[in-house]
Amino acid sequence: MSNEAVAPANIASYIDHTLLKPEASEADILKVCAEAVEYQFKSVCVNPVWVKTVTKALKGSGVLTCSVIGFPLGATPTDVKAFEARGAVLDGANEIDMVINMASARANDKGALVDDIRAVAETVHAGEAILKVIIETSMLTDEQKVLACQAAVEAGADFVKTSTGFNGGGATVEDVALMRTTVGPDLGVKASGGVRSLADAQAMIAAGATRIGASSGIAIVKGEQGSSAY
Repeated sequence: MSNEAVAPANIASYIDHTLLKPEASEADILKVCAEAVEYQFKSVCVNPVWVKTVTKALKGSGVLTCSVIGFPLGATPTDVKAFEARGAVLDGANEIDMVINMASARANDKGALVDDIRAVAETVHAGEAILKVIIETSMLTDEQKVLACQAAVEAGADFVKTSTGFNGGGATVEDVALMRTTVGPDLGVKASGGVRSLADAQAMIAAGATRIGASSGIAIVKGEQGSSAY
């Protein structure tokens, strides 16, 4: 946790520039890629169908390709999540954001969570990519959030992430702080869902976030107010 606000000039390096709307066109995707290169965001995060397109568009730019797995419900069988993740990595994804099995989290079944996450983590790491685990904080109690974060650590994930942005609710400073306290100083924490302004992003980073997922990345770096919920 930091008490110093991240300068606007440096905030872009925290942002996963995101377009996950199912109706997004190739032109929309390429526009987001061009924006990410211009502003030097950390990554472009898209649905798996666009990974090849994004990887090609970002080649040589230093901006990473990120994709989502089991998205947005997390209610996909574990072997299917692992298969989907393998395909995304083979298509060029450097980072994978997977949604946990929410039923397991709400049932306090840590073992099932660990098994679900570990299968994807092993697949992703075999492809030399990193795994972020979306715990969908708005659907969990604080105790369940802690359990999900503990499962992510035990399963070998690289990040925990607050939200999909599609299931109601988004990142809060309180949730980010709880997640940071739970996972310790070494695991990444990604705040996503409802981060629309520079002040929002700085507050999340001060609470312990090391990455911001947002479709309002340009507004954030410009100090303006974004309009999109994700």
